[in-house]
Formats: sequence, C-alpha cells, structure tokens
Amino acid sequence: MTAASSLREKLERMSPTERVERVVVQHFAFPLLQALGFDESEIRYEFETGCGQVDLAARKNGDPEDIFFSSPKNPYLLLEAKSRAVNLREGSCYRDAVCQIESYLLAKNCKSAKWGIITNANNIQLWRKHGKVVHPATANLDISSDNIESIVRNLRDKIENYERALTVCVYNNKGGVGKTTTIINLAATLATTTLATKRKKVLVVDFDSQGDLTRSLGATPGKITLTQCLKDPKIDIHAIVQTYRLKYRLKGKQTTLPIFDIIPRDPELETLTDSQSLAYIQKGTRRLRDLIAPLRNEYDYILIDCPTQWLYFSQSGVFAADVILIPTRPDDLSSLNNAARVITSFVPETAKSRQDGGPRTLPIFFNGVSSGSEYTIQLANEEIGKLIDQEKSVDLRPYFWPHFKKGNENKSIFRIPDYAVISSASFDRTPAVFRDRRVLEYYQSLAREYFIDE
Repeated sequence: MTAASSLREKLERMSPTERVERVVVQHFAFPLLQALGFDESEIRYEFETGCGQVDLAARKNGDPEDIFFSSPKNPYLLLEAKSRAVNLREGSCYRDAVCQIESYLLAKNCKSAKWGIITNANNIQLWRKHGKVVHPATANLDISSDNIESIVRNLRDKIENYERALTVCVYNNKGGVGKTTTIINLAATLATTTLATKRKKVLVVDFDSQGDLTRSLGATPGKITLTQCLKDPKIDIHAIVQTYRLKYRLKGKQTTLPIFDIIPRDPELETLTDSQSLAYIQKGTRRLRDLIAPLRNEYDYILIDCPTQWLYFSQSGVFAADVILIPTRPDDLSSLNNAARVITSFVPETAKSRQDGGPRTLPIFFNGVSSGSEYTIQLANEEIGKLIDQEKSVDLRPYFWPHFKKGNENKSIFRIPDYAVISSASFDRTPAVFRDRRVLEYYQSLAREYFIDE
C-alpha cells in the first residue's frame, strides 16, 4: 500500500466533523507529510519557529549526522493544522490561518523554509515562500477520499519541481504613479546590489503598447518580436530576450556591463488593441503567462510592466504574475481609490479565472513623496480610513496599513521620495540608482521591505 492510499484510508476513518486538532495532526497531517516523501525521522512535531510553534515541520536529512527529528533546524516545509470543525474554506478562520502560516514562514528560525501548508482535512492549501514573499502555490482545495491521492501528487510535484522565479506585476489602474520607474530601478537594484544575498538574475517584460520602459532603457526589438511570439506558439521565447548593458568609462575607454535582461515592446504590439488582431492570439489574456513559463526557472525575478487601463495588456500582466505590487501617490486621491479597485475587483477576478490561488496583492507604497509632505500623508491616511470603512467584501487594512495591529495603530506606508534624478534618468537611458546613491539606498529599502528576507 502506498503512503497516499494509506492516507486515503485514514481520511475515510476520521469523522468529517472531528473537533480535536490533535487528531487531525496525528491521523491526517503527519501521514500527509509521509505521502509527500518525508519519513518519520524527517518530521518534527511542534517546531519552534521563533514566533510560535507550528504543528509540524519537515526537512530531508542531509546525512546520518543531520537527522531533522533529533536536530530540529533549517526546516523546509511547515504545516499548520486545524480541527475539521474550523472553516478553512473562507472567512475569518481561513484568513487567520493564512496569516499564521505566513508569520511562521517568515520567522527567525525558518529562514530555510520554502513551503507552508494549512489544512483541516476538509481543505488544504500549499503556500510558497520566495525571499520575503509568501504566496499561494495552489488554490484552497476541497479534500475528499476520491481526490486526496491526486492532491498529494499535485502538491508533491510542486514541492519537488518548484519554479525559481517570482513573477511581479507592478500595476495600478491609475497613471502617473511611477510603475515603469519602479520596475527599472527595482530590477537594477536586485540585479546589482548584494543586500543580504547574492545578486539576483532579473528579467523585465515591457507589456505596455506605449513602450515607455523599452525607450527608457534604449532597447529596440530584434528581428523576432514579442508580438510574433504571442501569435506563434512555435517561436522560442529566448529569441526575443535581450540584455540591458550599463555604459561607463574604464581607464578612458567606453565599456559596458550586463545588468538585467529585457523583453522589449515592439511597434506591432499596438495593433493588439484591435479585437481583430487579438483574435490571432490563442488563450487571450492567458497567453503571456504561458509564454514566459520556460523562463521561470532561469531568473530569480520577472518584473512585468503594463498599461493603466484594465484591458488586454494589463489583464495579461496581472494574470501572469505571482504577486501584484501597487505604487500610489499620497497627493493623488484617484491613485488610492484605484489601488482599492485593483485589490477588491481586478485581482479577485483574475484569481477566479486562474483557479490556482494566485495572484496575491502586496501592500501599497507611496511613490514620489516630496519633502515636507506629512500633512498630505495625513490626508491620504484619512482617505484610506474611509476606503477601509466603506469596503465590506475585503479587509483593506493589510494592503494599505500592513503594520497596523490591534493595540498598535501603526499606519506607516513605505515611501520612495520625489527626487528629480529619478524622473530625468531616462534621458540618458540609465536607471536612476546608478546616478545617485540616495536613490539606490531607497530602492534597496524597497527591495528589503517587499522581497529580500534578511
């Protein structure tokens, strides 16, 4: 009997309304980890994460001197179980469980952890950690004796064959918030500065028909274009990947340094605003996600730029992403309201279409904050408070005030200042982080705030 079929038998013997969490842990969660390929010596009960004990943790044993059960350190997977009486399908119990597994994965004793599972034997969801980002790797799945074995196969395949890249779409349904500037400077920062880890391999995708990102980097499309790749599935995506090179002088000679890769926009991309042209693209807004799939094991980060309007290009960018990063401006009321619209409407709409749990929205940040703008930020926070109170379907607080907690009403929002060098850098086709040390430090802080787990 396989571990998966044994798990099925245990599930069938368990009461569908079992109210004791310990029973779920022992009779379902532990056998589940065995079905996922871990033996008893590679599983630990009540692992201390550094911010509480998670029910189970697992890691493959490296050698006979490194047995996880007797030397519980460097976990690879964490599992938080609930009783079957707890509703993990939706609602506050589900949201609390998600917050719990996220806090465990980011805790000080879990730097090595890459995966998290929440389950009550009625539902199960796999979560992936990439640096500081925790996002769904599967939908929140209903469990039955008929599908448990296929669920185990799916989870095991994802865990054993994980994709290297985190795909990020920088988007707001409002122009003028610095989406393109953010992508260019974040890409340059991740690709060139050490932060706490080695340099990252980064790809940026210009999926905006206007092509501001392509022009800002001085890139031009080659003989094979992004539009051709979208229309013809037989074309290898690698044929359109270029490298952005930083120009500088060394010992009096002009030279270049490769920084990150780019898929540039091409003029024909503008024709895809026509419904007749879109008819030639198989899978419509799903196509971009499929197109970049072969690249997801070659990069650490894939950053997607797309236009403001919620049409083909922006829908495709959001559909292709693991997470959505939303820039706003504290002096732009519309940017805050449109950010709320992205969170409450566009991302859930996309998640419903994808049916795999993603994408997930990261907290907003303020772009272009001028000095002496504290009063403006106070007004912005007042507007955010109104948005939070008005919205009934989604709790907006974690997306606007991520540090806000009961008893600690911290309304701080990450800021990028409004330096002239940031906007003017495009004139010499150079990311601003290479022109001003202050700008580099702020984008390093942005990377640490959202992506790099130190």
